This record gives sequence, structure tokens and C-alpha cells, in this order.
Amino acid sequence: MLTENRFAEWLEADGLGGFASGTVSGIRTRRYHALLLAATTPPAGRFVLVNGIEAWVEWRGERFALSSQRYTPDVIHPDGNERIESFEAEPWPRWRFRLADGVRVEQEVFVKHGAPISVLTWRLWGRETGLVLCVRPLLSGRDYHSLHHENPAFAFATERLGQRVVWRPYTGVPGVVALSNGQYASEPEWYRNFLYAVERARGLDDSEDLASPGVFRFDLSHEEAVLILAADGKQAEAELDDRTASEQGARLRDAERTRRAGFVSRLHRSADAYLVKRNTGTTIVAGYPWFTDWGRDTFIALRGLCLATGRLDDARAILLEWATTVSEGMLPNRFPDQGGEPEYNAVDASLWFVVAVHELLRAMRAAKRPLAPDDVRTFCEAIDAILSGYAGGTRYGIRVDVDGLLAAGEPGVQLTWMDAKIGDWVVTPRIGKPVEVEALWLNALRIGGYHSERWAELFARGCESFRTRFWNEASGYLNDVVDPYHQAGTVDPTFRPNQIFAVGGLPCGLLSPPVARRVVDAVEARLVTPLGLRSLAPSEPGYRARYDGGPRERDSAYHQGTVWPWLLGAFVEAWVRVRGGTLDARRAARARFLAPLYAHLEEYGIGHTAEIADGDPPHAQRGCPFQAWSLGEALRLDLTVLTEDREVAR
Repeated sequence: MLTENRFAEWLEADGLGGFASGTVSGIRTRRYHALLLAATTPPAGRFVLVNGIEAWVEWRGERFALSSQRYTPDVIHPDGNERIESFEAEPWPRWRFRLADGVRVEQEVFVKHGAPISVLTWRLWGRETGLVLCVRPLLSGRDYHSLHHENPAFAFATERLGQRVVWRPYTGVPGVVALSNGQYASEPEWYRNFLYAVERARGLDDSEDLASPGVFRFDLSHEEAVLILAADGKQAEAELDDRTASEQGARLRDAERTRRAGFVSRLHRSADAYLVKRNTGTTIVAGYPWFTDWGRDTFIALRGLCLATGRLDDARAILLEWATTVSEGMLPNRFPDQGGEPEYNAVDASLWFVVAVHELLRAMRAAKRPLAPDDVRTFCEAIDAILSGYAGGTRYGIRVDVDGLLAAGEPGVQLTWMDAKIGDWVVTPRIGKPVEVEALWLNALRIGGYHSERWAELFARGCESFRTRFWNEASGYLNDVVDPYHQAGTVDPTFRPNQIFAVGGLPCGLLSPPVARRVVDAVEARLVTPLGLRSLAPSEPGYRARYDGGPRERDSAYHQGTVWPWLLGAFVEAWVRVRGGTLDARRAARARFLAPLYAHLEEYGIGHTAEIADGDPPHAQRGCPFQAWSLGEALRLDLTVLTEDREVAR
């Protein structure tokens, strides 16, 4: 029986924003766990079509479960999870079940890249005869954030087309195409009161009912069982031809195996999961299972997911797509899941865009692949529009002050990456001049100065103000906000990780070497954990050791001590910089900071890095198990900052 990491989660992404996901144990613990979850307007418009399966083997008059479900109040049934002998994540999820007398059955699940198609296979290990595999798909056809309950509107009717069956549970929701080499029998049933343990722990609605239209039966002794599930539509039609299910399954498996083998490493393939289609272009999903694409996350994650891995064409396409969305100097931070106008509610997203463009241009030059003049012009115009918009003043009180620094913020609005909001309560408002925003602003001015001299004086004035106004000599670190709530001459000295961006994580450091070293040492002493940086020092009032409870409890802890792995990128780069960027420093940093992070890759989101973790030991991983900027910054460290064949900029 499998005992380790039973509730670690696996992910199979389709490159469109849809995915399949679940746990090592096979027990679904989230509303998002599904075998077929399709994005109807990639990467948004996500619908859960096939939530899971009931699977069992009939042999010698006995029934051996290969699946398990959790039902209310807290009952696990049947006992398939107890038969799991092993689990492997590569090249896709694979379970081996041990039945009686040493009989073993292997189950695999993979998703076809570029289409909403999931392929499930089962094979018998051994020469026994008379084994019949039975599989019941469990369907909903709901928005991926919602839950499903028994109702008379669900359509159990089945369309039959040779080896295919089609279900269309609801009008306006994609139908489900099932292609198999088994025999299908219509046997409608409702399965009631599934319990999702993680949803319960998060204080959310946690139970639902699913519908099963019928049962597939396979002679497992005769051949491998194949069940292909697809969202009905043009993409599935283009991929599935008139060949048999066995032929289609073999073709899809071979093609997907070849595609995955083309990645340099497992983490390169993990990075690929976040690159998806939007309209005719490409974007980056901020995280699975519940995020779509966010501006800030995209520009931060892109540096590791694309630039560090050599996917320069993808980076170019993503940034060109975003360059067209500048409005009053701002880039949108979020596109709503259900359409509508983009949300321009981040002071830093536009500045991260400038940094990402700068690093793309630098990477293209290093690769001796200069951008086309039209692309350069587009990027320069976008950068100038951002700097001009901010300098002249734009939404939410964003404007340049007389000291050359950027003031921003209004009551009731969260503009920085510390953006938790509960009703009208902004947990960490940071109105005024937040330290990392100023670091980004000054870096953006420096970058803008490479293309236009008009930003040079403002950059020089801002740098001088930054060094004199943010440094807290008595405490030996940088203040978090200067002029909080726009009260001139005041400071918020709360000890947070945001100060690290004055030393690392951005192209241009802003502090003298002695001051930079003191900042790095202070952050290391108070904020560094094996999984990233705490968002607030434990000694500060309001520190929260754990990220748990209901929505209010969790949101109020989100940036009040919770650990963020993505911040490790800026810290480690700063740590190496203040040590001269030497080979010894890079080797030491890899062993001291990156290796512990990588040691946790199999514990929460398999092969990925989590969104957050608890502030106190043992630093349990929390939040989104597959987070783009967490993995992106780890890859940036691994492939650029800590490589042994280049120096790190001081």
C-alpha cells in the first residue's frame, strides 16, 4: 500500500488553459480536480466536464476497486486507494494496483497538448484470464469554481457513433466525447455527497453530486483498455479521426511521449504547462488550478519560464500581446474569467513589463537574434507610454512626486503585489511610496533612459531620494513605505521582504555595497525559510504563523508572515551580488537556498513549486500547488543567476 505523499497533487495541462488534475491517492480533494476540464475561451471559460471515475475489476466472482471517493460526513469508499502499490509521475501519472494472488493492473492518465483530450489506459501485468475492467465516468458540466448538485435538468441521453459515445449534459456547455475499445452500456446513476477535504479545510462549500450516464466494460485479459475523453468541438474533431480507440490511444501516446522527451529537463516541461493560448497569441497562466493569466505574474514568471529556458520566441509573443493593452500608462493586471473589461488595478504590473522587455532584448542580443525593428518600436512606444503615464499622473493617485519617487494609492484599493482584500478591508494597503515599487520605478526609468534621454534627470533625482529616504540606519534595513497614506516625512518601518528588490531581482541595484550587504543580512536572518521568504518578520505585530482557516482568516494571513517562494529569486540574486558574484558564492547559494526548495518538489504539486507556505516550521505548503512565478524564479536562479559559466551583475 502506498503511504508517502498520498495527497500530493499531479497536473496534466493541455496548453489551452484546460487541464486534468488529482491526487496520488486518487481521492479528489478539491472542486478543481478533474479528468477533463476544458477552457472554452482559452485560457478562461473553464468547465469541469468529467470530474472523475469509478473503476473496478471483476475477477473470479470478486470485485476489486481501483478508485476511491470521499463522501460526507467523512467516509472513504471503496477501497481502491489501499491497493495502490506504486505511483510514478513521469512521463505522466501512472499507478500500479495490486489485486489478489499477485495480479497487478497499471493505470495511466495523460492529456494531449493543444486539445482538450484526456487519455486513460489500463493494462494487466500477468497472464491471468477473465479479468473485466469496469469504468463509470462521473460528470458535472459546471463552471470550475462552482459545485454541482442533483437536478432534473441533467441530460443522461447518450449518442452512439461506432466506438464513440457523446453526452451533452446541459445546453451551452461542451459535450463530452468518449472513445473506447470497450463495451458501453447506458446505466444512469447519481452519485451523491462527494466531500472535498481541502475545500472544507479552506472554509468553502465542500460537497457535490455527480452524474454517471453509464459503464464501460473491457476484457482486460485480451488487450489494454483505452478510454479517450474529449470536449466536443473543433479541436477534438481535428485530433480524433476514424481509427479505433486502441489505434488512437497509441498514436496520441507516442506523439505525447515524443513531445515530452524533447524538453531539456523535467522542470523545463513543468514550465511548459503555464504557457497557453489567448486569442491568436500566447500568455502565461498564473497558476493551477484556479488562476488564469495575470499581468504582474506573467511578467515576473516569464523571466524564468521563457527567458531562462531559451523560449525567446514565446517571450516575444507574450510581451508583444501585452504591449497593445497600455492604457493611461498602465497594463491590466487581470482579465476576468467570464470576459468583460480588463482590470487596471496594479501599480507594479506595468513596471514589471518594462523589466521583462529589457531582459528579453538583452537575451535576444546574447543569442545573436536581434528583434525586428517593428517589434523594437512597439516595445519602445509601450515603455514610453508607461513612463509618461506615470510621470504625468494616472489612475489611483499614481504620480511622480517632487522627490522623483512614485506615489500611489487610494483608500480601498490594493495596488501592490500584497493585494489581499476582504470586503472593503485592504489588509496591507501600503498607500504612499512602497519600497519595491520605487525599485521598479527607478529600474524602469533606467531602462527608458537607454532609449530616450528624457528620463535621465528623473532617474538621478529618484535614486538620491531613495537612498536617503528609505534607509533606516537605526534599524539597519529599508523602510517598507515612505510617506504612508501620502503623509510627507513619515515612514512605515515594518520589516518586510519587499526591500530586497533594491539589491536583487532587478537589473539595477540601488544601494551602496555596505548598505546592500546589511539589507541582505537582515532579510536572511529574519525572513528566509527553506521554501522562500516570509512576507512579514515574526517579531512584527500582526505576524501570522499559519495560512489556514476560512477565507477571511486565510486572506488576513496572506501577506502577514506567509512564505512566498517567488521572493527567493530576488533574495538569492541579492545574496550572490553582495558577495561579488563569485563562483564560490553561486555554488554556496545553490546548496544553501535552491537545493532545499527543490527537495520539496514531490510533496504538494508534483514537479512544481507552490504558491505559498506557512511562516512557521515545518512550513507546510499552501495555496495554489502549481504556481508560475514560484517555478519561474526557481528556474531563473537555476539557469541564469547560479550558473557556473557567467558572472552575476553587481
